[in-house]
Amino acid sequence: MGLKGEAKLLRIFVGESDRYRGRPLYEAIVQKAREAGLAGASVFRGIMGYGAHSRIHSARLLRLSEDLPVMIEIVDEAEKIEAFLPVLDGMIAEGLVTLERVEVVWYRGRGAG
Repeated sequence: MGLKGEAKLLRIFVGESDRYRGRPLYEAIVQKAREAGLAGASVFRGIMGYGAHSRIHSARLLRLSEDLPVMIEIVDEAEKIEAFLPVLDGMIAEGLVTLERVEVVWYRGRGAG
């Protein structure tokens, strides 16, 4: 894939326990991104955070949360990211979605030089 230069970073913040059609929302988003042909997606699990309801979610040893914050990042060309936004809108009931411009220095797959 020839992704280089100006691109968009799509950042999605949801809860670990959020579901979409019976499966974890973050898994469903990554699968839909793959189906849409986006360059790649990564999921990061937070150790603490809060959102619109101001309820703290924490991985503290004495109070294990089952709903830790999860962030999904997807980088691709602006047009592809923009086309994916309506898909996300139909999947996310609660959360935060942000977009920012990024500069892709390189994007290499296995065996690329």
